[in-house]
Amino acid sequence: MLYLLAEYLGFEGIWNLVRYQTFRFGAALITALFIGLLIGPRFISLLRVRQGKGQPIRSDGPQSHQAKVGTPTMGGLMILIALTLSLLLWMDLRNPLVWACLAVTAGFGLIGFLDDYDKVTKNSHRGVSGKVRLLLEFAVAGVASYIIVGQISTDLYVPFFSDVSIPLGPFYYVFAATLIVGFGNAVNLTDGLDGLAIMPVIIAAGTFALIAYLVGRVDYSEYLGIPHVPGAGELAIFCAAIVGGGLAFLWFNAPPAAVFMGDTGSLALGGALGAVAVAAHHEIVLLIVGGLFVVETASVIIQVFWFKRTGKRIFRMAPIHHHFEQLGWSESKVVIRFWIIAIVLAMAGLSTLKLR
Repeated sequence: MLYLLAEYLGFEGIWNLVRYQTFRFGAALITALFIGLLIGPRFISLLRVRQGKGQPIRSDGPQSHQAKVGTPTMGGLMILIALTLSLLLWMDLRNPLVWACLAVTAGFGLIGFLDDYDKVTKNSHRGVSGKVRLLLEFAVAGVASYIIVGQISTDLYVPFFSDVSIPLGPFYYVFAATLIVGFGNAVNLTDGLDGLAIMPVIIAAGTFALIAYLVGRVDYSEYLGIPHVPGAGELAIFCAAIVGGGLAFLWFNAPPAAVFMGDTGSLALGGALGAVAVAAHHEIVLLIVGGLFVVETASVIIQVFWFKRTGKRIFRMAPIHHHFEQLGWSESKVVIRFWIIAIVLAMAGLSTLKLR
């Protein structure tokens, strides 16, 4: 909104700052952070009153988690509110890539909200049927992929190589939707400990803010040998809003958590990262930067597959963060060590920009 206003005023005087994506990046981050911190206390109090018993805690999970009974969920709404308001204020409202990513975030957030609502009202950890959830997620991701592909090509670019791509043609739509849905659920599976999911999301969003900015610049993309996507620079502002809203949420989610993100937040943020990666044509790089989420998901798939085949478990409990808890690691130790892994993977992902 402010960008269009500044453009209308001819970017005169102080309004010239709004012309620059780097300025709006910082402004969007600070705005989302401020909004999240401002609404947080009252929002959490409202959730606590409305939900009563809070998020249901699985009885077959780590016993230490029983102390969390009564903690409200759906805290992801705080992030989504802060993110959306910040974006509407600082983004270029004519950019279809940002609208597509925001549509995924809102759509997945709504699906997660329905799931959380079902769990809270029925005091059960089951929630909405998995098949129904996946169907809705693919519908949202499919529409967003259609919008994004209208702005980019259907080639899958390979990291570590300059100008090397795989032409997927119409199959790219399926690939893009699958990546978005898969990453939404990957973040959802990771969200099992206080602060475990949100910090890696912040790290990944910050990483893709830089990638999106570089992809959106003709000069930088040519120099680095990465695909140029006109308008992708605005995605850096989108990522900045995620970082700001995520930091505000972490303020309240730090152990012991005053509120849980819930599926409302984890599905939305995971889907958002997937959509940004597709829009920035760095889909494979997302699997590196978000490798922690990939490992968490793989641990569940391996555990279920092996148990059905042999009746035995490879991990003491899946997702894998619970395995380390069962080995005797404290919750804070698991969280901090996983954060370190997320930072290392983000650095590895950024290295692909130059190692070509």
